[in-house]
Amino acid sequence: MPTLILVRHGRSTANTEGLLAGWTPGVALDERGAAQAAELPGRLAELPLAEIVTSPLQRCQETIRPLLQARPELNPHTDERIGECHYGDWSGRKLAELKDEPLMEVVQAHPSAAAFPGGESMRAMQTRAAEAVREWNVRVERDHGADAVYLMCSHGDIIKSLVADALGLHLDLFQRISVEPCSITAIRYTRMRPFLVRLGDTGDFTSLVPREEPPGDEAQVGGGAGAP
Repeated sequence: MPTLILVRHGRSTANTEGLLAGWTPGVALDERGAAQAAELPGRLAELPLAEIVTSPLQRCQETIRPLLQARPELNPHTDERIGECHYGDWSGRKLAELKDEPLMEVVQAHPSAAAFPGGESMRAMQTRAAEAVREWNVRVERDHGADAVYLMCSHGDIIKSLVADALGLHLDLFQRISVEPCSITAIRYTRMRPFLVRLGDTGDFTSLVPREEPPGDEAQVGGGAGAP
């Protein structure tokens, strides 16, 4: 079965403003995110990509644009199932304000029980994304062979949930996974089991440098802004 390359979108204006973007329209890449996207073709130059699938949201479309320009033979596919979690009434709100919401504790400690007001549950988010991957695995293998490599450009919580699915981890553990903007995660699927062969690879280790104000012990809902 194929190997899936998961790319999180580059850093967005919502990331730098501390907003939970969700499906809020008009969320674009910031200057750094655009630079990250511009580096993507070089980082993936050695990979013979069979297909490119992307979330419909603007920040993913912008992230994948330089790669498509470098590979004009590829026609992108848009799949809403790998779009961001529907955060409902939380969409567009500041994460600092949401921190005190009682639901945030559930999102952090027991996400399988979390459902966003006016939005969807995190279980539903994971289910739709995993179903999309399984269907695309079949399609890519059918059209390009069992050794094919294809790419999906998606969002932090979606990618984390797919990693948890591949590892057989309960969704309640997925907040232990971290994927920075424009990071590359690779999962090789086989008949017996998936193999996680890359996780959140940016090629940049500056996010590991100790900070004056260390990051807290809570996972950043939506994925976080990455290295400062």
